[in-house]
Amino acid sequence: MLNFEFKNPTKILFGKGEIAKISKEIPEDARILLIYGGGSIKNNGVYDQVRKALADHEFYEFGGVPANPEYEVLITALDFIKEKNITFLLAVGGGSVIDGTKFLSAATNYDGEPWEILKKLVRTFEGEGLPFGSILTLPATGSEMNSGYVISRRETNEKLSSGGPGLFPQFSVLDPEVVRSIPERQIVNGLTDAYTHVLEQYMTTTSPADLQERIAESILISIQETAPKVLGGDFDYDAAGNFMWCCTMALNGLIQKGVITDWAVHAMGHELTAYFGIDHARTLAVIAPSHYRYNFESKKEKLAQYAERVWGIKDGSVEEKAELGIKKLEEFFHSLHIQTRLSEYTEDYKGTAERVEKAFTERNWLGLGEYKTLTPQDARQIVEMSY
Repeated sequence: MLNFEFKNPTKILFGKGEIAKISKEIPEDARILLIYGGGSIKNNGVYDQVRKALADHEFYEFGGVPANPEYEVLITALDFIKEKNITFLLAVGGGSVIDGTKFLSAATNYDGEPWEILKKLVRTFEGEGLPFGSILTLPATGSEMNSGYVISRRETNEKLSSGGPGLFPQFSVLDPEVVRSIPERQIVNGLTDAYTHVLEQYMTTTSPADLQERIAESILISIQETAPKVLGGDFDYDAAGNFMWCCTMALNGLIQKGVITDWAVHAMGHELTAYFGIDHARTLAVIAPSHYRYNFESKKEKLAQYAERVWGIKDGSVEEKAELGIKKLEEFFHSLHIQTRLSEYTEDYKGTAERVEKAFTERNWLGLGEYKTLTPQDARQIVEMSY
């Protein structure tokens, strides 16, 4: 097991009716900015619950944060924060809203052009960012319990990430009731996103960190078993709770400790979202199978372990089980009606691989993956295999 440090200061308030408790988590004299997306919280009852909980606080609102939070929109929010002397941020939404709030937390006190935070990977340390909390309305990214975020910039077709130990939410509310009003497409995206998050931390090489391996596998199995229940039609509170907690546990930092991780799938997937506007989770499903096939020799032992422990495939050689593992992964995505080829999302896919290679080269991303050996040329070939 590799050396590691682990600290996760986010307080979780899990369950029905927990939004009412946020007034006790925010300083009485705070000037709060409530940040949300397209307004769905005004239709599912969450907005009213939040306003009631903040009745004794001074707060303002900023809505309209889009999926794949856009830099231009967030700069408008940043100006508002400075104008109103906001002292606490409250993100009410899914990963995009929470990610956007993390960027605003980092940018408020940053001395320089805010895009530098992402372009130069400037980390935000404890005490540097504006304090914030979150109320999760769309399980998927785990942003409610981690310190990373991803921001898009339309004018440059870039989607970049940053983070730091100062960007954990102080608290996050996870009420499974919100799943009741989430469209099926977004639930499917959440399941796919969380599943792939686990794979990025697991599908590398076999590890002596047995507990980490088993926790990761348990999350994968739970997502597989929860998927048909949460998509079953009638609302199932327990299935919704399992879905929500799986998404959080998939990327709260726990399963990546003591092991090596990959994240090349995300690097390539982000490019597809930036170029074509494809949902983030679906770009991961496009890239992951090709990534594992391209890197089959270095990952085959772990792929075989995945096939055996997660899918119960006992017979065959390492190579045979590994190939079946990739097949089962694709079948799982297809069972969610997720396409796994880029050409199924856009007719303009030709030239995308060269575009990714060029972008990675210009950013000096010359070594990705668990061994930092995956080159821009490798990325080009993986994307080509994903057509």
